[in-house]
Amino acid sequence: MSTGLLDDVFPPAVRSRLEETADLLDPAVISEFDSPAALRALSGAEVLLTGWGCPPVDAALLDRAPGLRAVIDAAGTVKTFLSPAAFERGIVVSSAAAANAVPVAEFTLAAIIMGAKRVFPLAGLYPARRTHRTAADLDRHAWLGTHGLTVGVVGASRIGRRVIELLRVLDAEVLLHDPYLSAAEATALGVTPVDLDTLVATSDVVSLHAPDTPETRGMIDARRLGLMRPGTLLVNTARGPLVDTEALTGHLVDGRLDAVLDVTSPEPLPPGHPLWDLPNVFLTPHLAGAQGNEVGRLGALAVDELARYARGEPFGHPVHRADLGRIA
Repeated sequence: MSTGLLDDVFPPAVRSRLEETADLLDPAVISEFDSPAALRALSGAEVLLTGWGCPPVDAALLDRAPGLRAVIDAAGTVKTFLSPAAFERGIVVSSAAAANAVPVAEFTLAAIIMGAKRVFPLAGLYPARRTHRTAADLDRHAWLGTHGLTVGVVGASRIGRRVIELLRVLDAEVLLHDPYLSAAEATALGVTPVDLDTLVATSDVVSLHAPDTPETRGMIDARRLGLMRPGTLLVNTARGPLVDTEALTGHLVDGRLDAVLDVTSPEPLPPGHPLWDLPNVFLTPHLAGAQGNEVGRLGALAVDELARYARGEPFGHPVHRADLGRIA
């Protein structure tokens, strides 16, 4: 952390404390927690600033950091590395998931618009034929466009809510399934709450924004895929295990459904998997989240949270122990 940034953000009374924790920002120190340099830094650390690829912060690590009081994660989730033991020891936790939700939601909106216009399969045909679409193409892709679209959003997560907000630019009806959502919250979001079977059976686009938990794993299974109408577009920018990949593959191979998949199960798919080559499937390498200059949002949020902590204020984006079972 540069001295200039410390001067701009923090008063002198807290600057020296923050400079002591700045050692943890050295990638050579935090690349592994078992190194001598990391152990020395951890022994006196009060705040741990983490990001993608962070080693496990478990009970053993916490024993080496007796003064640790806060974990600020400049990434999308703490679930992959943070043990519940941190909460049990009274450590406060913050995540930049809200900042990461922005590009994921934007990617999702783009996927919905492009998918509604059947851009992905038709774009593949265009260079091969060097001519416009045919009547047969129009029969196969019966609905082209976003006018009157019904979009089913699965999960009122940060990303799900942001997608709902962005969908207001379209002439679309939004259905939402989330077992934790109250009627009042649904009204405030301007959506129609429905059960999952109704959502998949009546939506033109099904967009997944639920976490990977025992309850959600495989929620889009063979039965629910069968409920989808021919031509339904499935967009998954959440987690691959939400969908039964092999059941979905059958519907995609026969052309009954279309899909935009930023995540799969397994990830990546095996080299010979049919989904790599289907014209009605658009695969991307888990890139909907922050990339390139978008990462700056996450860093800015983490610095803001560090400033709040240094001033003795509560986090603006806290993560609580109860959240671990419901976050991605």
